[in-house]
Amino acid sequence: MESATAAVTSNWMIAAAAAVVLITALVLWYVWRKGRSQPGGTTFRASRLSAGNRVFPTQVLITPSSVVHLRPQWIGKLEHSIHIAHIASVRIETNLLFSDVYIETTGGTSAVSCSGHHKGDAVRMKQLIEQYQTDYYKKSL
Repeated sequence: MESATAAVTSNWMIAAAAAVVLITALVLWYVWRKGRSQPGGTTFRASRLSAGNRVFPTQVLITPSSVVHLRPQWIGKLEHSIHIAHIASVRIETNLLFSDVYIETTGGTSAVSCSGHHKGDAVRMKQLIEQYQTDYYKKSL
């Protein structure tokens, strides 16, 4: 009788452990999938080691026509897009480990602020935006 009970308990524990492993694998896959870089331009992803970016890191997608700030969430994502002609300034605040990037619009509202980027990425973001703005205004002349 005891061996039958032990076998049932053993089978139950193996099934429970397998379920935990499966659920953990699914959650990790989902977090990885939501945090991968977006296609369509140059994407800069914040470090997972920075505050606010542990699970789903903030991403900035820069194309010749716009700058898109993406913040993935468990369900969906928050996306803020600014046309390249509507960007007034790009400010970089460098901290000990990471840099914060502030992209301000010509209207003065709804500035994009993203933290946790490496200094080299922050400088490259600013260079790309300035280059695309120069190209945009040269083309319109």
